Amino acid sequence: MSNELPLRGLRVLELAGVLAGPAAGMFLAELGADVIKVENPTTGGDVTRGWRLPAEPRDTGVSAYFCAANWGKRSIAIDLRDPAGRGLIHSLAQLSDIVLASYRPGQAESLAVDAESLMRLNDRLIYAEVTAYGRGDPRPGYDALLQAGTGFMSINGEADSLPLKMPVALMDLLASHQLKEGILLALLERARTGRGAHVTTSLVRSGLSSLANQGTGWLATGQVPVPLGSGHPSIVPYGDVWECVAGEFVVLAVGTDRQFSRLCSTVNAPELATDPRFEQNAERVVHRDALRAELAPRIARLHRDTLLESLASAGVPAGPVWNVGEALSRPDADPLLLRSGNRVGLRTVALDDGIATVADLRPPPDLSADADSILEVDLGLSTRERSELYDRGTVLPPDDSRG
Repeated sequence: MSNELPLRGLRVLELAGVLAGPAAGMFLAELGADVIKVENPTTGGDVTRGWRLPAEPRDTGVSAYFCAANWGKRSIAIDLRDPAGRGLIHSLAQLSDIVLASYRPGQAESLAVDAESLMRLNDRLIYAEVTAYGRGDPRPGYDALLQAGTGFMSINGEADSLPLKMPVALMDLLASHQLKEGILLALLERARTGRGAHVTTSLVRSGLSSLANQGTGWLATGQVPVPLGSGHPSIVPYGDVWECVAGEFVVLAVGTDRQFSRLCSTVNAPELATDPRFEQNAERVVHRDALRAELAPRIARLHRDTLLESLASAGVPAGPVWNVGEALSRPDADPLLLRSGNRVGLRTVALDDGIATVADLRPPPDLSADADSILEVDLGLSTRERSELYDRGTVLPPDDSRG
């Protein structure tokens, strides 16, 4: 494949905040697009700038959370309540290929930055919008509420635990993937027809469509899935975590009866492979608790690394359970790591080399750090015109960014 960045030359106007829209914006930046992030000067910009961990310094306007989705962008803070600010957005939209939006129902229309308003100015524009429950539904779009409302929390956790939320904003990330796919389809269609498109997705549909086998299991049987810890509803032992000597953990991913037989031999329990309760996967699913009672004490006597080496030699899928720091310190993570000074991040593009060339990314910007260059270079405003916008508070000047 060519070393040319696939989306070089495309301009993206990001009016979205938090995670779903910004993650799509970072994806486009990684593939070469020029992404201008528009933030609200009256609220301190994207709310995630202030979502800090206790260990993070308080004297910076770029949190670790903000760094998760905002590499490769330019920032300008514009007050869209001001007609002059809306005029700037309209001018930028006329120069753009893609707009990313994530407004509450009716908010974009009240600010004249909705799809109809902007596409009227630019008929090649792709307006990509993510909502919580669909256009017109006023319910708030918080990830935790969507994880609860799409069934994910009900199947996460141990059998006797309360429903649990995934510790990442899963619905936002799923919706971001849907949005990216819609944008790429719209770009393909525009190449054929010359026309833009209004691309929409929602957190709720993105979540429901990702229930996968848990969803089809209910559709096929009418039985409501229940939490099984890290176990699998229809394969055993698959996903189960086992404690070894010294408190180290391994996870098993046994998918066939042959692999199970080899597992039994490896942990010195060959008789389990011919036990009628465990010989076939269908029976192991029924008798999963009895199987765990047999295997757990045997595995607990073994050292993790020795066990993993033996399982690998026997062709039994298994692996260690790393913490996040260990996982990101492994060679697999090296191509994804982003660092610039005290700003860190992970690439969102995880395609192998040869499929897509990715850009060297500038670090996440300070609030309105690029206001002057955007107003002067992109929009052609004079020094006097820029000063007037700064003086009236329509645009936050770069030197007023709160670090």
